[in-house]
Amino acid sequence: MDLINSWKWAPADCELNEIDPVEFMGVMRDKRIGFVGDSLNENFVVSLLCILRVADMAAKKWKRKGAWRGAYFPKFNVTVAYHRAVLLAKYEWQPNQSEISIVEGYEVKGVHRVDVDVPAKEWADIGGFYDVLVFNTGHWWGYDKFPRESPLAFYEGGKPIIPAPDMLDGLQIVLKNMAAYIQKEFPKTLKFWRLQSPRHFYGGDWNQNGSCLFNKPLEDSELDLWFDPSNNGVNKEARVINQVIVRALQDTDIELLDLTHLSEFRADAHPATWLGKKDAVAVWGEDCMHWCLPGVPDTWVNILWQLVRYRLGTSRS
Repeated sequence: MDLINSWKWAPADCELNEIDPVEFMGVMRDKRIGFVGDSLNENFVVSLLCILRVADMAAKKWKRKGAWRGAYFPKFNVTVAYHRAVLLAKYEWQPNQSEISIVEGYEVKGVHRVDVDVPAKEWADIGGFYDVLVFNTGHWWGYDKFPRESPLAFYEGGKPIIPAPDMLDGLQIVLKNMAAYIQKEFPKTLKFWRLQSPRHFYGGDWNQNGSCLFNKPLEDSELDLWFDPSNNGVNKEARVINQVIVRALQDTDIELLDLTHLSEFRADAHPATWLGKKDAVAVWGEDCMHWCLPGVPDTWVNILWQLVRYRLGTSRS
């Protein structure tokens, strides 16, 4: 861990100061910050919660409004919480009502119905509650999560979308609808959308013995080889999905939080084989997607803090 944390992100044209927990609480006093999305946003919020703990030792667990986890800091009347909504839109499993059907050679046992214009229940009840929101989705938009035997089926206005979109087109439709919903429901909220957190599987994907047992970051010259979609590698997901997100969020006031490039270097900073459970690697493979803490998400927190301090501490003071 000492070696992992010996590396610091140093922007070329500005200074990135570390978050001061007490100063953060001063800016956020009587306010609430929420994170909505998949487990990488949970990784983000856990980093923030660990950092803020020292500012108020009387902090209490907080799990209301559909939150998966969170904390309330009574000394400053500040709430920090995470809402797990991996697709952002509502989705549910619908098994076949009759015999298993064959579609393009695959035995389809049922579908995961996605209502592209309906937010997941885990965050449908937070309108007007948060002063700052950080959204993400992306890591579940792949055939490893939703194989062709149990695919996503997209609905809009309660009716199937015809012709049926493929995975990335479906993501684009969900993003457009969720962005419109966010614009409507959170007009006064400071809104961020965190772009993708890169994976670092080497030698195969997570279920193909992919590994990330590195002891130093990647070199700048190695990044395109790892992540450029034209190379069709197992880690192309981040840049591919970022392109979809950027297109979908055009003409909105949702600010892009681009943490992808700085994180691409850190092949050394994932849990890998250190998963904390016996036989976890044999069952799930190495974890080359989430991040060790302390680690890379602490840098994400520092960047988010600079933006929040500028928006709330200066322009809205």
